[in-house]
Amino acid sequence: MRRDHNRMKLGKQAPRHDPRTLLFATYFRGDALPPPPASENWASRVADWPMMANDRIGDCTCAAAGHMIEQWTTYAGRAVTPNDKAIIAAYSAVSGYNPRTGANDNGAVELDVLNYWRHHGIAQRKIMAYVALEPKNHVQAMDAVLLFGNCYIGLALPQSAQTQAIWSVPPGGPTGAGAPGSWGGHAVPIVAYDERGLTCVTWGELKRMTWTFWDAYCDEAYAVLSKDWINQDSDLAPNRFDLATLQKDLSALTA
Repeated sequence: MRRDHNRMKLGKQAPRHDPRTLLFATYFRGDALPPPPASENWASRVADWPMMANDRIGDCTCAAAGHMIEQWTTYAGRAVTPNDKAIIAAYSAVSGYNPRTGANDNGAVELDVLNYWRHHGIAQRKIMAYVALEPKNHVQAMDAVLLFGNCYIGLALPQSAQTQAIWSVPPGGPTGAGAPGSWGGHAVPIVAYDERGLTCVTWGELKRMTWTFWDAYCDEAYAVLSKDWINQDSDLAPNRFDLATLQKDLSALTA
């Protein structure tokens, strides 16, 4: 059943790029990683994806963070689902939104959310670091999902996406109702991919998009490192990724 697009709130402002942001390509050299597998899925164990108030307010940038926390902790063995209050509090802190009056519900910049998340935490959970991906680089997107469980992306959604069961570029191409941003900006986490496309979490459910849609409408993307992705008993991520090594290398890069 298709959702009423009037209850699908957007809220990602235009990307703001900071030259100090670490680049995925700089950190992960081409010879440091084997080719990613043709598919990966870090979504199947999550039983439910709450709306996190994104049907009422434009807090998608923080709702996406909440879904990432939920996914990481589920796979690490101690599931935590941030409640609406925690997500709205983070959105208010970043954007100036007033939950009492509804004023300043103007969305937020993804980079502001990432910096707030790293310094202050969302739902009392901080991230350790983030690196920017090249938005049209499919291998980087696959690497991010494979290594970190997801990637945090921004979409300049077209009006044509409002009624699509699977997000895809319309037959007329990215013009008119298919023009990037003609609907508005939206933030989602990518939690799975395969040869035909990617899967994101949005408005309380999983949503498929084609790789061509990603190419046409993704205007920013980040890989995010969090201790929530690490099993506290083994000190390893579900993909057997060792946190200590990456943490040491990232510390050297950011010094």
